[in-house]
Amino acid sequence: MIEDTEIDLVLNDLFELYGYDFTNYARASLKRRISRLFILDKFPSFAEFRYRIKSDSNYLKRVIEGLTVTVTEMFRDPLFYKALRTEVVPALAAKPFIRIWHAGCSTGEEVFSMAIVLKEANLLHKTLLYATDLNPEVLEKARRGIFPLVQMKQYSENYIESGGKNDFSAYYTAQYGQVKFDETLAEKMIFSTHNLVSDRSFNEFDLVLCRNVLIYFDKNLQERTLNLFDESIGTLGYLALGSKETLNFSTIKPKYKQLNKEKIWRKIS
Repeated sequence: MIEDTEIDLVLNDLFELYGYDFTNYARASLKRRISRLFILDKFPSFAEFRYRIKSDSNYLKRVIEGLTVTVTEMFRDPLFYKALRTEVVPALAAKPFIRIWHAGCSTGEEVFSMAIVLKEANLLHKTLLYATDLNPEVLEKARRGIFPLVQMKQYSENYIESGGKNDFSAYYTAQYGQVKFDETLAEKMIFSTHNLVSDRSFNEFDLVLCRNVLIYFDKNLQERTLNLFDESIGTLGYLALGSKETLNFSTIKPKYKQLNKEKIWRKIS
């Protein structure tokens, strides 16, 4: 098992050599993920593990993916998407142009879900979806819009439960065990790397979604990230978090009103 002091060395290497700052990520989760890589890749010693990170750029990609990987799916938590359809999207319809930011978008399933919701509300044509993540590898997957066919049954069920009325398969073409989503969805998306630890706000948004990312941060980084989102959300804009995340203990809480039991807040001041 890797010791805490060794975790510190790895985190320091990632920051000093490559600029990836994981020091404010939840410690238990980091230790678990680093230990998993160490065991999976059968390193005989910690020194060799560390040397590989420092000298092999391909292995570095694997480490970053291992530390940032998030579980995602299309229309994840369908009732959340139902709330978006009924309570948020109609309010956005009045705007001449809509900007949405998916922070920590991972491989893009939720960005494509949002694009489908907007298309069905006839709003996609006047929307830009900004999708960002720390990890360039997952962004490349997201940009391609290609997902395993085997997941579509679950995604279709989620879609219907979220209030979708169409045949879900109309949004993609299937080939060789994979599906590619319609280009009309992807052309409204802008994918780029963004580090919630160190990067600043880059636009004003009507809706910011950052679901199941903050749970991997410590309290200080959660607070810093929520303030970043607050800077990025226009008046009467919306913030959506994951099912285990909240604004309740944040300094920005007084400026927001929670819509319902789904984790969506509206900026009121």
